[in-house]
Amino acid sequence: MKIVVAPDSFKESLSAPEVAAAMARGITLAAPHARIHCVPMADGGEGTVQAVLAGTQGERRTAVAQNALGEPIDADWALLGDGTAVIEMATAGGLEQIPRAKRDPLRASSAGVGQLISAALDAGARRIVLGLGGSATNDGGAGMLQALGMAFLDSDSRPLEPGGAALARLARIDAQGLDPRLRAVQFTIASDVDNPLCGAQGASAIFGPQKGANPEQVRQLDAALSRLADVFAQTLGRDDRNAPGSGAAGGLGFAARSWLGAGFRPGVEVVAEIGQLAEVVKGASLVFTGEGRMDSQTLRGKTPMGVARIAREAGVPVVAIAGSLGAGYQMLYGAGIHAAFSLAEGPCTLEEACRDAARLLADRASDIMRIWLAARHNVI
Repeated sequence: MKIVVAPDSFKESLSAPEVAAAMARGITLAAPHARIHCVPMADGGEGTVQAVLAGTQGERRTAVAQNALGEPIDADWALLGDGTAVIEMATAGGLEQIPRAKRDPLRASSAGVGQLISAALDAGARRIVLGLGGSATNDGGAGMLQALGMAFLDSDSRPLEPGGAALARLARIDAQGLDPRLRAVQFTIASDVDNPLCGAQGASAIFGPQKGANPEQVRQLDAALSRLADVFAQTLGRDDRNAPGSGAAGGLGFAARSWLGAGFRPGVEVVAEIGQLAEVVKGASLVFTGEGRMDSQTLRGKTPMGVARIAREAGVPVVAIAGSLGAGYQMLYGAGIHAAFSLAEGPCTLEEACRDAARLLADRASDIMRIWLAARHNVI
């Protein structure tokens, strides 16, 4: 009997590999002879590199980069055997790296992402996957491009300071110094965000408040990104500001599309492909998945739905375990998930659930396996 375990992380509690290991322990308790295949998953956000490394023979690399406020950090990325580098925005420009009191969307920079791209180029990467979830920035990817050699200049030909607010003074760009190695690399954006760069559904209006922007700062940042888009359009002869995904990661998706030729794909689809989930699922009897919270929003490209699509194509049933089940989770039953269960065994606080998540996951996985085995053998 083959069981596949392919969960996302449980935010602020367990990584995807830790969730998978806990589920596997529970399954083994109920079915000691089961062949369990763990494929930790992610959707392009925080934990993507860790999930990819756990599901492949890739190599963990570490580079010195800047966080969103320009402070030096050691940032991990992955280099796979086929020459693919996997970089996540959350590692070198992530919101959770910055204490709430220090968050500053006006000056937060995506330079750290550019520095990791440079490290990947130095290592000989031929393809770079950028996971764009969890960003602290709203600079339209300008910081990333600056780190790769592009100059952003004001009307006096002086370089702009880091951050999205400074883009309001952008007069021209100089792309002559852009790293020439970029032309030989294929870029893929792993993100489920389809927002445009500017406007009511743009990066600043939709995601700026999550990064600490007040209403006036949202307007300021949106105008600055509009100026950036104007200058890019004048330089390139085309305008990508309204292309789906340009608003991802505070507009980094816009820069990646315009200057790196990046293609956009759902994050869970990219991670599943790297981990060869479709191959692993073939011949399985049951698939386990899960994430911290499951509700109607899970239908919008979250990890459990990506796993469910692959399992459904292989004709394999899927069960999910979540930290909590929110409004509308029953909608998942029509989309490939056959049953969903909450982690907790009774009333408890969020702190208690996070602390005991590994044990609770093992218990729920064991319970699910027992009832599934009983039904399979016509005991119930």
